[in-house]
Amino acid sequence: MAVAAAQKNREMFAIKKSYSIENGYPSRRRSLVDDARFETLVVKQTKQSVLEEARARANDSGLDPEFIQDDAHIGIDDNSPTVEDGTQQDDTKNGHLADADIGDDVTGVDTGDYTLTEEEVILQNAASESPEAEQAVQQAALLLRMRDGMGSLARILKTIDNYKGCVEHLETRPSQASGMQFDALVKVSMSRINLLQLIRSLRQSTSFAGVDLLSDNNISTKTPWFPRHASDLDNCNHLMTKYEPELDMNHPGFADKEYRERRKQIAEIAFAYKYGDAIPSITYTDSENATWQRVFNTVLDLMPKHACREYKAAFGKLQAADIFVPHRIPQLEDVSNFLRKHTGFTLRPAAGLLTARDFLASLAFRVFQSTQYVRHANSPFHTPEPDCIHELLGHIPLLADPSFAQFSQEIGLASLGASDPEIEKLSTVYWFTVEFGLCKENQQLKAYGAALLSSIGELLHALSDKPELRPFEPASTSVQPYQDQEYQPIYYVAESFEDAKEKFRRWVSTMSRPFEVRFNPHTERVEVLDSVDKLETLIWQLNTEMLHLTNAVKKLKGLHFE
Repeated sequence: MAVAAAQKNREMFAIKKSYSIENGYPSRRRSLVDDARFETLVVKQTKQSVLEEARARANDSGLDPEFIQDDAHIGIDDNSPTVEDGTQQDDTKNGHLADADIGDDVTGVDTGDYTLTEEEVILQNAASESPEAEQAVQQAALLLRMRDGMGSLARILKTIDNYKGCVEHLETRPSQASGMQFDALVKVSMSRINLLQLIRSLRQSTSFAGVDLLSDNNISTKTPWFPRHASDLDNCNHLMTKYEPELDMNHPGFADKEYRERRKQIAEIAFAYKYGDAIPSITYTDSENATWQRVFNTVLDLMPKHACREYKAAFGKLQAADIFVPHRIPQLEDVSNFLRKHTGFTLRPAAGLLTARDFLASLAFRVFQSTQYVRHANSPFHTPEPDCIHELLGHIPLLADPSFAQFSQEIGLASLGASDPEIEKLSTVYWFTVEFGLCKENQQLKAYGAALLSSIGELLHALSDKPELRPFEPASTSVQPYQDQEYQPIYYVAESFEDAKEKFRRWVSTMSRPFEVRFNPHTERVEVLDSVDKLETLIWQLNTEMLHLTNAVKKLKGLHFE
């Protein structure tokens, strides 16, 4: 029920249609970072639209529209996600009042006006679906700031009783906010419509400086929905632009009607794909294979001198498996099977560039979203959006490397439940590492970024003396402006993949997400580590693994001394 509620909430504030030039998005200047920023803007606008609709419904129902907050109060820019037990991290802990100073900045508090918070708007929307939905029993937690002494508790309990509510938990503590006597956390169970009326009634009392709805059916209404299993990626298919050649007159294929139709056909195959399906084969044309061959041979010439050793080793394995050959574009199903055997990564066909959140979420399951269409023949060494040549020659070899595959998955896991601003930062880190990353190898610079290894001009620029090189530090890398029109003026250099992973882990630990997640390879599910039972099970599994490793070391030592 909790996951379904979060999914519904996500749909309420989700992207309703693909972004495009028609919506003010300059598609030819696209990148993962720009997409993340644009997505943040559109989500804010969508939230505001939902609130305006709620205001209109409040007018129709006779509620004072002043009760509904505007964008300045609903906490859209709040970077503090809420935990999945339904209580806000700043105010409560494990369903109880926390020791931290609550202060006056809780979302929705407005001592001058009676307002509905974002959570209450969502609750009101749920209640307005039908008469049955109005009377559906709702569990919720309320945080009240009491100006008066404990005598206010009697008024709270009496008011709840008047609205036919049941008190399931009541907890108080001395308030740390100026002018307040006590804070009270009250968990109640009552009909949705009565809960909304209860909140309004309590706000009308001068005894309370703030009344806030914290939870809804054991899940915070502000916790972003995120996939828990690879099958949930069927719901992570929000495209930034569907058929870019039709929208951007600067696209190399804009005037080529045959090319545009070809792109549509291949995109429809990806739209129809569902988890568990075999990846459909594409019968590539002679022209498409010729474009692949030109790029393939160029990469083959430059790779020995400029690519990192991990890329070269995996590239050789792909050649030995007869997947990478000059005359034929590999099929995604063959590549996916190869990756599964080496690192557990698989491929999933994508119709175009996904939103940053959806793309990064896929990496958490060791799934890489790959396009199947080919760049236009008139522009073999440049494409305004990722095509299969970029995916295959740029990304696939390193996804076959265990260390780099682990780094990619950790970026994906960090994105699950992250706030929109944090998605922007993660996208920027991805941009300067997975796409444009450099690393040291025997005191020489080598490329590991996919955009470098599949873009000849930028590769040579990055390894010249023209750009500025900086050591990879996620905190500074994540806020670095990028260049989307010309070659990058700044590149980040990792000491090694292991060093990059360690720095990334330390940085992720500072993010605002108040829970940890892990990928369980046995069930292929993402688990939220939010209970003692889950942690005890994980510790038992790790202890078992450590026992096997210890025994293996002892046996190897025994063989060594014999």
